[in-house]
Amino acid sequence: MSRNRFMIAAPKSGSGKTMITCGLLRAFLLRGKKVAAFKCGPDYIDPLFHETVVGAPSRNLDPFFTDGPMTRYLFGRHANSADLSVIEGVMGYYDGLGGTSDEASAYDLAQMTDTPVILVMDARGMSLSVLAELQGFLKFRQNSGIRGVIFNRMSKSMYQLLAPMVKETLGIRPLGYVPECPDCRLESRHLGLVLPDEVKDLSGRLDRLAAVLEETADLDGMLELAAEARELSAEMPAKLKQLLDSPQAENIRRTAPVIGVARDEAFQFIYADNLKLLEELGARICWFSPIRDRHLPEGIQGVLLCGGYPELYAGELSGNDSMKRELREALRQGMPCMAECGGYMYLSEEMEDMEGRVWPMVGAVPGNVFRTGKLGRFGYICLEALQEGVLGGGCGTLRGHEFHYFDSTDCGSAFHAQKPNRKRGWDCIHGTGTMMAGFPHLYYYACPELAVEFLEKCCEYGGTK
Repeated sequence: MSRNRFMIAAPKSGSGKTMITCGLLRAFLLRGKKVAAFKCGPDYIDPLFHETVVGAPSRNLDPFFTDGPMTRYLFGRHANSADLSVIEGVMGYYDGLGGTSDEASAYDLAQMTDTPVILVMDARGMSLSVLAELQGFLKFRQNSGIRGVIFNRMSKSMYQLLAPMVKETLGIRPLGYVPECPDCRLESRHLGLVLPDEVKDLSGRLDRLAAVLEETADLDGMLELAAEARELSAEMPAKLKQLLDSPQAENIRRTAPVIGVARDEAFQFIYADNLKLLEELGARICWFSPIRDRHLPEGIQGVLLCGGYPELYAGELSGNDSMKRELREALRQGMPCMAECGGYMYLSEEMEDMEGRVWPMVGAVPGNVFRTGKLGRFGYICLEALQEGVLGGGCGTLRGHEFHYFDSTDCGSAFHAQKPNRKRGWDCIHGTGTMMAGFPHLYYYACPELAVEFLEKCCEYGGTK
């Protein structure tokens, strides 16, 4: 596989990782490089920005969801055809499970994939002190993996003074600086950045940022650092190969069930690799819009309702009565469905929007969704089935995460969610033999058996129609 790779990480969120990552992606593309983009952790929005730049899906890599061999396989599968792979870190470099561990952090992923790290240091309001902060990150772990630094929001004159000290005192590469670029910033909202389609003149912003980085960053030095990364073994894990070659998977491929996947302004948060696994197992994906389409796609045998911003489009979703009615009736008749977060909110009886107005929704699961104004049940969870015979209940421990500013009067009780490294837990998910609907987001490669079971249910449902 192509070994050329590096990670862009930072001491904390808000340091400029995504802006700089996107600018670098654009700069290397303009140099004629074929670039593969990756995001560490359970993030949906940053990969959409990566995808806008590189013109191909950005992939998530998450050490909580997948072990070393699976993570390296997923990385290698998408990095193999690229000249350069760029991984964007998550939160602070060492921030992992429970806030007290570096497990599942950007550092953990860098170690797992043996990837050299470039740390983005937000230098606003600092001069020499930024080197003290950088030294702390270099020494916090014996092998930090940090090989270079980019200073964000720093002047040219200050960089010229500090760059020699970085090399001589700290022993890593100074790889440039980024001055204040107000017209290159990416705006945020309650779940993170706004979506790429909402950013005015995004392409122009990225071009301007790439031009700035060509002048102020050491792109050649970054390419040299990337080339120093060692090759990885990225073979398909035996367990996954066995599952893909199983009689169940062969039967799914023969049937080739069509899965309706919601995608529009309200529903955009789905892992690209989730769809990839479904397609590898033989499913055919059919997109539809709960906002604009008046009917479900003809001939589908299952439906996926992913997360997104349904609260911003509650009026449009509520007003599409024919779609709500058809979906409610299809689920009543047993069409398999997995609905996560925003998709689950859409299936509820009522949903409050951002202005406090309440709208009727599909009514396929009990409960009224309301805005809390704060982040609830944030982070990774392990899920254990509490009810027999529910979809996913026989797959063992499922791993997922929650991230939402809304809640429901009835979150379900088919599974119990437990925070890793914490005592906190709660019941969640409305489950039947053909449905999982709740706030948790799932990554299918963490438990490929769930994808197989879902598609088997879709094949069974299709056989009854």
